[in-house]
Amino acid sequence: MRDLFRGELVRLAAEEPETRAKREVHWQRDSEFHRLADSEPAMMFSEKRLKEWVEKQMENGFEPQRYPFSIRSLEEDELIGFIGLWVDLIHNEAWVGIGIGERGFWGRGYGTDAMKLCLQYAFTELNVHRVSLGLHSYNPRALRSYEKAGFKLEGCTRKDIRREGRYTDGLWMGILREEWFRMQSGEAQ
Repeated sequence: MRDLFRGELVRLAAEEPETRAKREVHWQRDSEFHRLADSEPAMMFSEKRLKEWVEKQMENGFEPQRYPFSIRSLEEDELIGFIGLWVDLIHNEAWVGIGIGERGFWGRGYGTDAMKLCLQYAFTELNVHRVSLGLHSYNPRALRSYEKAGFKLEGCTRKDIRREGRYTDGLWMGILREEWFRMQSGEAQ
């Protein structure tokens, strides 16, 4: 088994509120990042407010059900994004959220590598049964990335997101523990 927190392009690291807040302010000013990462209207926050938000997330991260990570590039050791798991202890499943904020790292496999690490952590350390995520239909790059990591399309919520005056679909994807282990052993799905 490969290193739990180190992939081919990235490593997962503990959240550092001050560093994350500085980067997040920059990312939130990028309307394309915001459009792809969130269905809520774009909003601007101060570095101080974002730092407080990250600190609160970290406090919640020490609860059994929340696992936040920063994504750092291996070559530059630069903070390029975030990823986190929210575990439902009753149903033994997790929800994953990810964002690559640095445009220079978009479409180059960094998000896929981070997602593979996060799935490894979810299935081998947390022992969850399934991991789910949601995305916008207008983000085909994310869809391809999630498919490369092993996710399967499970559903579509038609015209549920209003962006730029028109409605688009929400997509739901998931991967089961046994599917992930089959991928690791190279078996056909």
